[in-house]
Amino acid sequence: MSDETSEQHKARMVRLNEIKDRQLAEANIEKGLIIVHTGAGKGKSTAAFGMAIRSLGQGMKVGIVQFIKGAIPTGEAAFIAKIASMGFPIEMHTLGEGFTWKTQDRDRDIATAAKGWAKAIELMEDPSFDMIILDELNIATKYEYIAPTTVVEALKKKRPMLHVVITGRNASPELLEIADLASEMKVIKHPYAHGVKPQRGVEY
Repeated sequence: MSDETSEQHKARMVRLNEIKDRQLAEANIEKGLIIVHTGAGKGKSTAAFGMAIRSLGQGMKVGIVQFIKGAIPTGEAAFIAKIASMGFPIEMHTLGEGFTWKTQDRDRDIATAAKGWAKAIELMEDPSFDMIILDELNIATKYEYIAPTTVVEALKKKRPMLHVVITGRNASPELLEIADLASEMKVIKHPYAHGVKPQRGVEY
């Protein structure tokens, strides 16, 4: 246990509160953010879908394009289809066919990624959307199905108040350079390493 007294703790929290209040007061820029979730750890897409829920709660419209994914049905796709049918302002387009080591056809992977990118551009140019999530786009740029410079150039032209969230390991240096927020997921433990198969509701 800490040796800090209640009085010392209160004094420290008062100082911390003053710092946080000052930082908040000085943060007066409002803009659409470029957000990147990358790294080898689990949770990148999960974090992005959490932001989608938060945005919906704020009355915002969300568009999602999934690259790479699409070989198996997922819980998030089923849930989003359900809430979209209830009138929630969200669209999800799963335009991948599975990981490259499954398709084993580079030309087909490039063509599939191009379709996903075309949909991404369509959604980003639609002024009704407040947030666009480009799930696993980083994988598509890593394998050069889509050039990182193509992505960066499009993001630089986006509407000022549009938030764009990009997920996937191995985010390109070019993307990280222009990101407003970048988080790296790190592997500490993973059930795969212990022979545990993908679990419903956790992996898909």
